[in-house]
Amino acid sequence: MTPSEWTNLVAAYEHLSAPLRALADTLKAEHRFHARLRLPSNSKLVQRIAANPQVSIHPVVRVHPETGERALFVNPGFTSHILDVSPQESDLLLELFFNQITKPAYTTRFRWNNGDIAFWDNRATAHLAPQDLDHIEVERVLYRTTITGDIPVGPDGFRSQIVEGEPLTSELPTVLKKNAKKLEAKPVLS
Repeated sequence: MTPSEWTNLVAAYEHLSAPLRALADTLKAEHRFHARLRLPSNSKLVQRIAANPQVSIHPVVRVHPETGERALFVNPGFTSHILDVSPQESDLLLELFFNQITKPAYTTRFRWNNGDIAFWDNRATAHLAPQDLDHIEVERVLYRTTITGDIPVGPDGFRSQIVEGEPLTSELPTVLKKNAKKLEAKPVLS
């Protein structure tokens, strides 16, 4: 079976140097649903994303509402850029943070078996799509359920803000309700 990988965002944050933690605590980043995903422009997923783009500003470090732990809140698939810095600085900071969260010391791999179920806390972990499966000739089918959670809050009290799109809820977004008959319910392939 193919593996999935998760990273401990709290450990990644805690093992940054003190000056980098202090800087990260002050930063905000734009997140876009599948910001860095490369898909054919005519794919159904791309069309769905275009119909209801999910764009938000999040703190780069979020405080877990139950434990008080700080976690790096960046993800290579969603974080498009850091705000209030130059594009070059943003790219370099994101490269540093992405390298940090993908270090083997903070990640775990789960090898799936038929019938397995995995749960994780998106407030302290991130699912990382495996990048080394090209040699495996198998179709991966994933059924994912996301529990509506709290609004991310940074160390300075900044609360995430929606820039574009409707918030994710148990309801289908308005724009997609209009086209619901045209959309096919298919599993997400990753």
